[in-house]
Amino acid sequence: MALNKIPMTVEGAEALRKELDQLKKIERPRIVTAIAEAREHGDLKENAEYHAAREQQSFCEGRIQEIEAKLSNAQVIDIVNMPATGKVIFGTTVDLLNVDTDETVTYKIVGEDEADIKNNKISVGSPIARAVIGKEEGDIAVVRAPGGDIEYEIDQVRHI
Repeated sequence: MALNKIPMTVEGAEALRKELDQLKKIERPRIVTAIAEAREHGDLKENAEYHAAREQQSFCEGRIQEIEAKLSNAQVIDIVNMPATGKVIFGTTVDLLNVDTDETVTYKIVGEDEADIKNNKISVGSPIARAVIGKEEGDIAVVRAPGGDIEYEIDQVRHI
């Protein structure tokens, strides 16, 4: 069974590589040292330091495996090198005008792991992204929200 590729921006893949590097080169050796030091304290059954270090090791190794799996299945998309067509696709930054309130919001459409609403990065699977992908500048997209439908005009699509 072939795994589906996970779309990811260049920045998202780079962030995962940095985290992986940090875990392998800094965290893993630090935890191994902490386990060795805790072992020297004797009885492991009642050694809280030992158990805490083993728990950290388990979390660290799990995260390393998770990142390696994501990177091996990543389809890194470099939006900067794609022709700007005015169409909303994965990786584009889109300015949306709320038709009712005239408020403008800007979102970059990114992979699931990269989503960060505080930095205006929304997941490709989010309701807003699903509503605007495939549309072009000037089109109206209807976002189904819990409080009712919201209409956005796609004001500008940028490849940044």
